[in-house]
Parts: sequence; structure tokens; C-alpha cells
Amino acid sequence: MKVKGLRWFIIGLIFLATVINYIDRSALAIMWGNENVEGSISQSLRLTKSDYGNILNIFMVFYAFGQLFSGKLFDKVGTRIGYVLSIGIWGLSSFLHSTVRGFLSIAFFRSTLGISEAGNWPGGVKSNAEWFPIKERAIAQGLFNAGASIGSVIAPPFIASLFVTYGWRNTFMVIGSFGLLWIIPWLLINKAGPKKHPWITNEEREYILEGQSKADQNATEGTKGLTLKQILSYKQSWAIVVGRFFLEPIWWFFVGWMPIYLFDVYGFDVKEVGAFAWVPYVGAAIGSIVGGYVSGQIISKTNSIDKGRKSTILIGGIIMLLGLVMSVFFATTPERFVSIVFVVLFGFQFAIGNVQTLPSDLFSGKSVGSLAGLGGMVGVFSVIIMNIVVPKIAEVSYTPIFVAIAVFVPLGIGAIYFFARKIESVEK
Repeated sequence: MKVKGLRWFIIGLIFLATVINYIDRSALAIMWGNENVEGSISQSLRLTKSDYGNILNIFMVFYAFGQLFSGKLFDKVGTRIGYVLSIGIWGLSSFLHSTVRGFLSIAFFRSTLGISEAGNWPGGVKSNAEWFPIKERAIAQGLFNAGASIGSVIAPPFIASLFVTYGWRNTFMVIGSFGLLWIIPWLLINKAGPKKHPWITNEEREYILEGQSKADQNATEGTKGLTLKQILSYKQSWAIVVGRFFLEPIWWFFVGWMPIYLFDVYGFDVKEVGAFAWVPYVGAAIGSIVGGYVSGQIISKTNSIDKGRKSTILIGGIIMLLGLVMSVFFATTPERFVSIVFVVLFGFQFAIGNVQTLPSDLFSGKSVGSLAGLGGMVGVFSVIIMNIVVPKIAEVSYTPIFVAIAVFVPLGIGAIYFFARKIESVEK
């Protein structure tokens, strides 16, 4: 049996895994509530906003180390088995949130969720490097990243509906089962890489391999990957590490704190959060796909990876910055707030898909996961710092937080331009 466009089935499954990933991770924030929200997690377990910040950071610490660990894991065992391990553990962890009785038990399952969910990103970047020619990687990354946005669109109304009908414990049982079921089609369809997959057509195999760099092709034949020390000896690697340090908090602030902001500032309940919190992620989903498309078009027309990536990253950065400035002055109603965040997250995803593609532009397959994981880990550390200060600042005002992440935008984009003077393979 031969399947036309097999690479799109592979990225489709990773897209679906990413949707599940974001439904699972969003559930806690959506159902957390506060002492006034009947039946919420915080009310049921008598936990505070500070407890929420601490639990969020426990997740982020393990997520950070999970990025680095899973990057090396995927480079060692490959994307097929790497994804089975990753999504299997996070699905089970999400399911077991239904059993928690207090801070310690919920913190434990957030830690196992964090370390396993982290694998989705270096795994996705690595899979794209294997299955797509260079000119299609940004659009593949955009589709993959759109899963995070679509998951965030689905999660608020879906989880709020389950919460209202069945309570938060049963909700965790339902969403936790999704990842475990995903493993079945993944093992059936992703039998091998493009060189050896029995279902791939000869035309698609040639198209993929001819569009990859020589380093990529050699890597699939067993070339040993570089160590992290060797990877960091290249100045271009620091574009990813420093760039993601400044850019990651922008996304994670809204993922982790937007529902809490709606509870605090507008007095929402869980049902109202479900009605509003999905809107900005529509912008993020559109930005993911459009950013990948624009980058691919620029590369095709100019035959320059450097121009394609940098132009798209810069445009996304400008959109992000304008949106964050607007959030300080114009977000006076919940409708205006979610509309402005729509713009911010559109710009973020327009840019970040290209940032996340940079490891595969610079290095071959056996090092891609390691650099992607390292960049993700460093980015998460800046998020951890943010999560420590947000509860304290938010007691007075959220405005300084919006100002701070607005300043991060030019710092992150500038780092990419400074360290990666020309985006091209460093392995000649």
C-alpha cells in the first residue's frame, strides 16, 4: 500500500498530539477558580493563588528539564518511540489528576505532566526535519504549533462544559484518556522514516530527500550527534537560546495566567472563562499557519533561508509589541482585552514557528532535538522567574507585567539578529 502525501499524515498526528497537550495543560487554570467559584479546584482543595503560582512553577521546572532530557531522548531512540513514551506518560499523569487530595499530590502529577509534555516540542521539530524539505519546514512547524492554539481554543469551552456537568475530577479522567488513545494510530502510521517507510511513494521520498541538506541526509544514515558543548560553541546556537529566553514568557503568561486574570479583574466564573478565554487562541492558530506560509514563500522566491526566517520573525515581533502596548492603554473591558490578546498571540505564533525551526536550519537531524530541547529549557527558566513575581505584582496591578513582556519582544528578536548573522547550516 502506498499513501500520497504521507508526510502530511505524520504532521497531522503531531498536530493532534499538540491539541491534546494543550487541553491537558490548560485544564488546571480553567478549573482553578478562586474561593468564590463553587466547586472549583481551589475551593475544593482550599488552595490559594500563591499555591497556584507554586504549582505552576513546579510544572515549569520539570517542563524545563523535560525539554533538555527529551531532546536527547528523541535523538537517541527516534521520534516514533520517543512520542510513545512522552504522550503515554503525560496522558496517564493527566488522568491521575482526578485522584489528588491536596497541594503535594497535585504538585506531583503536575511534575510528571511537565516532564513528559515537554517532549512534544523537540520531538515535533525533529520529526519535521526528517519528513520535510527545508522550504516546507516552517509551514510544517506552523501546522504543528497551530495545535497548541487549537487546543487552547477548544480547551476553555470544552473543559468548562465538562466541569459544570461532571466536576473537575471526572474532567481530568476524560481528557487524560485522549493521549493514551492517540498512541494507537501513531504506531500504525509512523512505521519508519521517509527513507524506509513502506507506504511512502517514490516521488514523495525523492521530493523530501532532495529538499534536505547533505547534513540532514547523512544524519539519517547514523551520524552521531554533537554534544551540547559542541553545539553551543557555534554562535548561531545562542540566537535560539537567548531568543527563546525572552520570547517564551509572552506565550506562557497568557496560557498560565489569563484565566486567573479574568477571575480577578472581571469577576468571571468558570463558565464565563470558558466563553472568553478561547478567543485569543484563534489568532494564535491563524498566526502559526500564516507565519509558516509567509516564510516558505519568501524562501522560495529569494532562495534564502536567512531572509525567510528573519523577515517573518521581525514581522511577528512588531505585531506582538503593538498588541502588548495596546493592552496597557485600551484593555478596559473583557471584550477589548481578549481582542488585543488575539493580536498579541497572532504575532507570537507568526514568529515563533520560525524561531523553533532554526535548530533544523543550523544543524543536522542528530543534533536538532538537543538544541531544540536546550532552547526550550532556557526559555522555560525565564517563565519560572515570571511565575514567581506575577502573584506578588498582580496583588497591586497587572500593568507592570504587560510592560515587562512588551520589553522582552525587542530583546528576543534582537538576540536572533545579533547571534545569527546569517541563518544557514553550520555543518558544511
